[in-house]
Amino acid sequence: MMHRLNFIIIILLILFCFTSLPADNTTNDTQPLNQEQIEEQVDKADASLKMLQSIIGLKKNLNQRITEKNQLLKKSSSDAEKELLNSELSKLDKQLNDSAVDFERIATGIDMGLFDEKKAEAFDWKDELLGLIKPGIKEIKRLTVRARYKTKLKDELSYYQDLLPVANQASQNIVQLISQTKNKDLKKDLKKILPEWKSVEKQILNKVEIAGMRLAEIEGEEKSIIETSQISIKNFFRTRGLFLFIALISCLGVIFLLRLSARIMTRFIPGYTSKYRPFHIRMLSLISRVTAVVMVFFVLIFVFYVVEDWVLLSLTIIFIMGIGWAAKHTLPQFWHQSRLMLNIGSVREGERIIYHGVPWLVKNINVFSELENPSLEVKLRLPIEELLGKISRPFNKKEPWFPCKRNDWVLLADGTRGVVTSLSHEMVELVQRGGSQKIYQTSDFLGQTPLNISLNFRLKITFGISYNLQKESTGSVLEILESHISEQIEKEGYKKSLLNLRVEFQEAGASSLDIVVIADFKGDLAPLYRRLYRAIQRWCVDACTLNNWEIPFPQLTIHK
Repeated sequence: MMHRLNFIIIILLILFCFTSLPADNTTNDTQPLNQEQIEEQVDKADASLKMLQSIIGLKKNLNQRITEKNQLLKKSSSDAEKELLNSELSKLDKQLNDSAVDFERIATGIDMGLFDEKKAEAFDWKDELLGLIKPGIKEIKRLTVRARYKTKLKDELSYYQDLLPVANQASQNIVQLISQTKNKDLKKDLKKILPEWKSVEKQILNKVEIAGMRLAEIEGEEKSIIETSQISIKNFFRTRGLFLFIALISCLGVIFLLRLSARIMTRFIPGYTSKYRPFHIRMLSLISRVTAVVMVFFVLIFVFYVVEDWVLLSLTIIFIMGIGWAAKHTLPQFWHQSRLMLNIGSVREGERIIYHGVPWLVKNINVFSELENPSLEVKLRLPIEELLGKISRPFNKKEPWFPCKRNDWVLLADGTRGVVTSLSHEMVELVQRGGSQKIYQTSDFLGQTPLNISLNFRLKITFGISYNLQKESTGSVLEILESHISEQIEKEGYKKSLLNLRVEFQEAGASSLDIVVIADFKGDLAPLYRRLYRAIQRWCVDACTLNNWEIPFPQLTIHK
């Protein structure tokens, strides 16, 4: 029996050495194995032989224990004892079967589970659907199979290494009790269980050696990161990289042809050259976009099917299913966006919309829409999602788009006067006389109710004279004062920008008869707004001095 066993082991060693040679060893351009490779194969074969001999010894021991248990089972008359013996026999049978599997795995160097017969499966559409995406999931698992298997072996090795001292200690405890006890019956029972624990210890030791050998094999086959990366990159560009490039070119070609055909078709449809596209042109554009998306997915699936890359095909299907699942939740949003693109939604082209507190003209509605403010000279490109929930309206051509334009002079409610040097929907910059700059956020600027004086503006100055001139205050005084101011305006060169000049009686005040001077000027004198105000005040005082008119001052009357 032992001679036959040794003969089988030698045959296995010879077969192992031959199968470990490269597959192309028969070609003419092969290179001989170096000394290190030969020594490595010999060491590996020696380790396998030792492991096989150890497993044979373990199987022998297990068979002996099974025979003993069967004999005890035949002699036993207690049901409880029979049940216990049957349970132990089941465990021993399982251990014997595991040992046989380990023997074949080490002898052949392959996993025998690969040759297990597969069960016939009934058709299930859910399973078939999952079968389409299985290659992608399997590919992801394949990329990490070595690392996961290595981790599993480390955990298994650690587990058995922790268990080995426990089993060893159990055997030593039994041996110690046998040597110390003088009771023959006790010693007999202890000697009965000692072989079992010796067998358990040996089995655990075999598990440790098998796991360690597998782990060493995996670590010996591992390559450097650089070498692995180079091989992976080369393989990628030879296979899937090429397929992805073909798919990309095909998709771009389909998109180009669809866009070209849609553009050619729309040129022959009435309304193509209109400022704002009619409904049928928009509908054709929307249909072409949807068709392009569908065709891109179809081309991807078709290309990967033709090249028989089931991994990329399954990943594409997963991607499409993910988009479909996301679209289910965003379908109402897509519906509103489609209405906007067809110009039948709440915002329409050629109408006026308020965005960030500023009015805008809707120039174009598309995936990226265009808004324009003629006064600000600013254009915005917004994603169509920004228009959801907003409302536009038709407008009159005379409606202002902003209170001012660049280089206009404005007066604000806080007393600031300056020329607008920069403005947008975000901020407005004013430069005051003297060169100081003041910047407002656009919303704050509009809140100051700006008065634009760059077109035309009016100065209204109130001036008081004494009650001694009560008789002349509504007649000659007004004529003389208007004539004097008109002469001074012409004298100082403001005549060409004067639009209107009036001097009128305003009211009888508590201490004076009040006269109002109303002067309208063109916008070119807007930078001199304050100077003109002061000049009119000065001219009124000069007229009073020339005509001996008394200028009263407020008086306080005390009544007793």
